Amino acid sequence: MTYSVYQHWDPLKVCVVGRSYPPEFYSWIQVPHVRSLFERIAIETEEDYQSIIKKLQSFGVTVLRPNLMADAFRDGHYIPPPMCPRDHTAMIGQKFYESRSSNFDKSSYDLLKDPSWPDCDNWEQFNQLPQWIIDECAERNFGRPHQQERRTEYDDIFDHIRSQNNVVIKNTGINSAMTARIGRDLYSGTLEAKPYSDQELVLLRQKMQRELPEYRHHIINTGGHSDGTYCPVCPGLIISLRDVPTYADTFPGWEVVYLPGQSWSKVQPFLDLKLKNKGRWWIPGFEYDQAVIDVVETWLDHWTGYVEETVFDVNMLIVDPKNVLVFNYNKQVFDALDRYGITAHVVPFRHRYFWDGGIHCVTSDLHREGTMQDYFPERDQ
Repeated sequence: MTYSVYQHWDPLKVCVVGRSYPPEFYSWIQVPHVRSLFERIAIETEEDYQSIIKKLQSFGVTVLRPNLMADAFRDGHYIPPPMCPRDHTAMIGQKFYESRSSNFDKSSYDLLKDPSWPDCDNWEQFNQLPQWIIDECAERNFGRPHQQERRTEYDDIFDHIRSQNNVVIKNTGINSAMTARIGRDLYSGTLEAKPYSDQELVLLRQKMQRELPEYRHHIINTGGHSDGTYCPVCPGLIISLRDVPTYADTFPGWEVVYLPGQSWSKVQPFLDLKLKNKGRWWIPGFEYDQAVIDVVETWLDHWTGYVEETVFDVNMLIVDPKNVLVFNYNKQVFDALDRYGITAHVVPFRHRYFWDGGIHCVTSDLHREGTMQDYFPERDQ
């Protein structure tokens, strides 16, 4: 059976659920109460993963999990555990993508500068372009892969996907944290907060069109992971943290339920800590513990993304047209879902603000029942 995903609300059949390090991994931490804290986070994180797995299995979903690498300490750092497979993978149609950034540096720029690239006078300006664009330029000159191949936590899953007669495409800029799959229409978010220039948008569309020519491509200026900004839950309904002006064009006629400012009051201690830790992690109750701050900043800083992406769980996992998984309750969202006949199931993930992983982030759908639909047949091909 070849796996496929054409609409992310079709019945889910096979799904990856992330994995964190076990408590014994943190034996290297010398401060006893800090080590104890991280051990507790590890235990509770796996407990919560198991709750997610149990709920998915109750809907008949087959769950796969990434491995943990034996060489977790590389190049002077502990590598991140495979917590959020969504951030690195995407099944689009019958093609499976692994997302990695390129190693495109100043020497590559000086050697391979192409007149068709964005008009930048020097490497410093070029390096400020969106990562999408840098990856695009690297692909034109290097092809794939850009990076030295090394076994990853997901290789067993890649092998499994290949055994289903799917193509696995590695070292791309495509992942389903940035891409909404709505039948023939793919909606790609923008990673940087500043709006893309016209030239940058053209390059991004060209990249997506070349990779996936059978789709219509749209760019939404999300300024971060799309799944942390909005969620098309079903045909006709979008839940969004803010008013993205393009909805009227990209999803004409659909209802958009806005959640302005949702949940910021819940994370005020994080805001107080933000200047100290660059806004990248938060453990409730330890906001002012310098030992924790020192450990995280010294050892774990590169693990953690910005919690703004998952303040409220518009980051939802749709199991089928009638069921979604969420991490917490919101009356406005639940009322909207109820109007469309959808039941929301709350599953715990107690340390989501530390790991920066909503339910959509910590999973990745490999197979859903259904074939490609066209929800906007009036659009040009």
